[in-house]
Amino acid sequence: MKVAVEGCCHGELDKIYESISYLENKEGVKVDLLLCCGDFQAVRNEGDMKCMAVPAKYRQMQTFYKYYSGEKKAPILTIFIGGNHEASNHLQELPYGGWVAPNIYYLGYAGVVRFRGVRIGGLSGIFKSHDYKKGHFEFPPYNQESLRSVYHIRNIDVFKLKQIKMPVDVFMTHDWPRGIYHYGNTNQLLHKKKFLRQEVESGTLGSPAAAEILEHLQPSYWFSAHLHVKFAAIMQHQAKNNAAPKITKFLSLDKCLPHRDFLQIVEVADRPGSSEHLEYDPEWLAILKATDSLQKPSCKFWNPPQNNGLHTRWDFSASEEAMMEVVSDLSGDLCIPENFSLTVPAYDPSHPQPNSHPAYSTNPQTTELCATIGLTDIYAIAGRGGQSFGEEGASGATEEEEDEDNRSTGSVDEPSEYPTDTSVLSSSYNPDEITIEDEWDEVEEGVGCAEEKWTDAVVPEGRVGGQDSDRDSSPSREMAGRLSLPPPCVALRSPLSLSLPPPSNSASLSQGSSEEEGGFTLARVPKRTSGERAGPVSHSGGTPRIKRRNQSIYTAAEDEESEG
Repeated sequence: MKVAVEGCCHGELDKIYESISYLENKEGVKVDLLLCCGDFQAVRNEGDMKCMAVPAKYRQMQTFYKYYSGEKKAPILTIFIGGNHEASNHLQELPYGGWVAPNIYYLGYAGVVRFRGVRIGGLSGIFKSHDYKKGHFEFPPYNQESLRSVYHIRNIDVFKLKQIKMPVDVFMTHDWPRGIYHYGNTNQLLHKKKFLRQEVESGTLGSPAAAEILEHLQPSYWFSAHLHVKFAAIMQHQAKNNAAPKITKFLSLDKCLPHRDFLQIVEVADRPGSSEHLEYDPEWLAILKATDSLQKPSCKFWNPPQNNGLHTRWDFSASEEAMMEVVSDLSGDLCIPENFSLTVPAYDPSHPQPNSHPAYSTNPQTTELCATIGLTDIYAIAGRGGQSFGEEGASGATEEEEDEDNRSTGSVDEPSEYPTDTSVLSSSYNPDEITIEDEWDEVEEGVGCAEEKWTDAVVPEGRVGGQDSDRDSSPSREMAGRLSLPPPCVALRSPLSLSLPPPSNSASLSQGSSEEEGGFTLARVPKRTSGERAGPVSHSGGTPRIKRRNQSIYTAAEDEESEG
């Protein structure tokens, strides 16, 4: 089946669906599924915008509310995970996943579902060591600390994912698994994002928790975003149990902006005869049920049970009997019910309410799922704790940790749980991720994206259907119509550890590997048709340059968030 993969959504649903429609018409294909890798921004109204960790000037309604209200319906089944710029009060209603709008499904803090027999999993948020061992204690209204900690991943969710034993086909995270940059064209990455060099060279770029999940699950495909750059890699895992070593094809994409690689179509083999509906995954539901008593909505640190003589149980993987039990709980019907309903009023452009306060309520979808298979609605429990949880959370991060949280790209590890990693504070500064910046403040320098062979999801000049939209005839462009994933052409022999060390042939790979060699096909995206004005494009050579017309804004007190 044809799967469209999108990087950081940033609320631009209309433009993403328009781009997919253009590709379908241009290439004569039909996209079956859209996967979004975070920063989705499911903002329903003005109150939700106040629950996003971005400065006030960047809180914009965008277009999701149209799909929430029923004004529009997503033309393609869409599955997404959370990032670090989200309407957190909305997503917290669905800790185990659910519909945020008709045909748009959120995977929850962590989740696995099935579509056409393909197992699709994901982990929402980004990694920060000082919140990693806490529970999901946050509840609106958020303070300045909990507004950020709410999207930091927790070890309870990683522990659940590590109970999975059956193969997973596709996995999504917002930030990258630590060390994955060693398995692609590292030199090209650092050419495009020079500020990442220190973390790459010190081995601290990315999430150690995601690296741990990658080592455990070894999925066929892994999609990410967060760093606002396209990067492809192929990783061959260490063989297990005398079986052939598995290969993971990694792809990270940019945010939805003109001249950016934000969208790519790949072909994933589905299983003939499987359901055409989105389905629950029995193994995952059994794991949720088994681990329900472990999760506490508290900011106190929690360590997962281990086989060290201190715990009566440490293995929470799903037995066949446990999976049959959840299937029985669902009366044998694994299809996820299309039971979306509005929980707060939708934004009304004719009656704006800029002073409205954030709304929060339990979600009937979560209530129904919890009652059906015997889970706890941890959001409701956190709500009953009231301000006590919020006040505890306010003192959870030290001043040093908060400063690091604002500067890094999600790279500080937890040494007590990741002994193979070097624990250092990130000092890299990402000028492209200070905030969700003004889209048209970016001036391209050097060869335009539309003319570089390694790009695929670019936004060429000219309107859809115009002359310019058909101007590229490069060999990579000719490949786009096939939209298939060829076998990997690079064999990586280095065994995997939690920090994903560089493969033995990483030097040559960094020098010569291209993104086409990463095993992903090319597909170009049309010029936006929203009528917005793009900045000028220079073709003099070099890398993208950020135009700082309002530099004082970036040093203002409100603009302290720099996590991407």
